[in-house]
Amino acid sequence: MAKLLHPKATAVWLVDNTVMTFKQIGDFVGMHELEIQGIADGDVATGVKGFDPIANNQLTQEEITAAEGNPLHKLKLKVNSAAVGEEKRRGPRYTPLSKRQDRPASILWLVKFHPELSDGQVSKLVGTTKPTIQAIRERTHWNIANIQPIDPVALGLCKQSELDEAVQKANAKKAAEGAVMSDDERRKLVSTEQSLEMGTEPKIPSAIEGLESFTLGGVDDEEDKKEDILDADSLFNLPGDAGDDDED
Repeated sequence: MAKLLHPKATAVWLVDNTVMTFKQIGDFVGMHELEIQGIADGDVATGVKGFDPIANNQLTQEEITAAEGNPLHKLKLKVNSAAVGEEKRRGPRYTPLSKRQDRPASILWLVKFHPELSDGQVSKLVGTTKPTIQAIRERTHWNIANIQPIDPVALGLCKQSELDEAVQKANAKKAAEGAVMSDDERRKLVSTEQSLEMGTEPKIPSAIEGLESFTLGGVDDEEDKKEDILDADSLFNLPGDAGDDDED
């Protein structure tokens, strides 16, 4: 979305060079109409030089004329096709000087608690470079012994929503690739397609492979022993019993 350059200076120029209402000017530059009235009275923006929106390709004379002739007309910012998409910049975000010293601590926190994040995601979240991230991952950073992990959200380096979005994207990518992604990387998530391709036949764990025949053989031996004991009636025919039978 195109944005107005130097809104306060533009308001000064419009107050000095047009007869538009304070509300029209305020709506266009994003200021309250009382602030515009303060500019007209000399109480606000004292010493600010007017910024010509026509010369700087932000308004047309026709648009200003239409607004001057109709108090209800709302000014429309002229779209510069050459500047479309200019606000989308690549690379790490800008980090204020006062917070740059906190970046190593936030990088260590992200590496420790969100190892699924790529170097590129970490770079965008805290505004750093990949070599710095790699040095902290490998613990070769010159100050690694003194760095303590701190949440980048608490440090104001990124928003919680941005961190959550990055983590969700990283988890979705790993899930699609069938990579390990769980607490302490102890569970394996696979895609639906991969799970459907897996066979349904149960498999014997390798640790007990080859033991089934041994177990069956052991069962057979036990059964044979039981039969031998049941058929050995002669063991109970004691000599005394035999003598009693002869006497009868």
